[in-house]
Amino acid sequence: MTNAVQIGPLLLPLQLILVLASVGLAFATGLWLGKRASVKVEDELWLAVLVCVLAARLAFVYEYRGLYLASPLTILDLRDGGWNAPAGLAGGWLLAFSRWRKRPGLVVPLRAAMAAGTALFVAGTAALVLHPVDRALPDLSFKSLDGTDVRLDSFSGKPVVINLWATWCPPCVREMPVLQQGQRDRRDVTFVFLNQGEDPGHVKAWLQRQGLDLENALTDPLRQASAAFKQQGYPTTLFFDRHGKQVASHIGALSTATLAQRLERITGPH
Repeated sequence: MTNAVQIGPLLLPLQLILVLASVGLAFATGLWLGKRASVKVEDELWLAVLVCVLAARLAFVYEYRGLYLASPLTILDLRDGGWNAPAGLAGGWLLAFSRWRKRPGLVVPLRAAMAAGTALFVAGTAALVLHPVDRALPDLSFKSLDGTDVRLDSFSGKPVVINLWATWCPPCVREMPVLQQGQRDRRDVTFVFLNQGEDPGHVKAWLQRQGLDLENALTDPLRQASAAFKQQGYPTTLFFDRHGKQVASHIGALSTATLAQRLERITGPH
């Protein structure tokens, strides 16, 4: 089971597709029942979606407030994928409840729309949790920047973070300082930087120009890792527990907070 779907040039994480499908079902249900009851429900649904998004983001920011306070503007960068889904759903339901109390005619269509969207989201999330990507560290070997052969499965025994990246990828470049700092701060976790499709000499020179000093910087000119992990876009970061089993993944640039959240999945609270 892969964690994303490619549609043309777009690579969409399954979680994003689930959110869009849930919102779509909520609107379809609300519009259908609203039409039957002769009430306009779409404005209320848009407001509920907005509240869901804001509540989910603010709850996540509050949970990792110490990290966001160090760089407050990153709160606005929604590309990091930092959300608290239960808080978002709670916020949306509270808004919907307040609206249909004021307008009783909205009770049936708005409540049904919220219930349909919530049910699909909860069921989809449960499916993703109960049927995770069943993948372990593969027995593939790659070259370090000094020419040494390194096997990925040799890192088993500690939690492992594998970052698939390329120098031409802007989000990869943006997140690299975050991962470098994570490697320095979390010595209980092994970070592996696995470049995809580029020449070792080019990668080494690029890292030097960027002032990046990375341990476990490996090169994969043939993109064997992308094929083994069934990944189609970069950056993709994979999180493995100490037994070498994949527990989580993230497509796109990580922030300090989202990295901390994913690390908790493989190490527990730190």
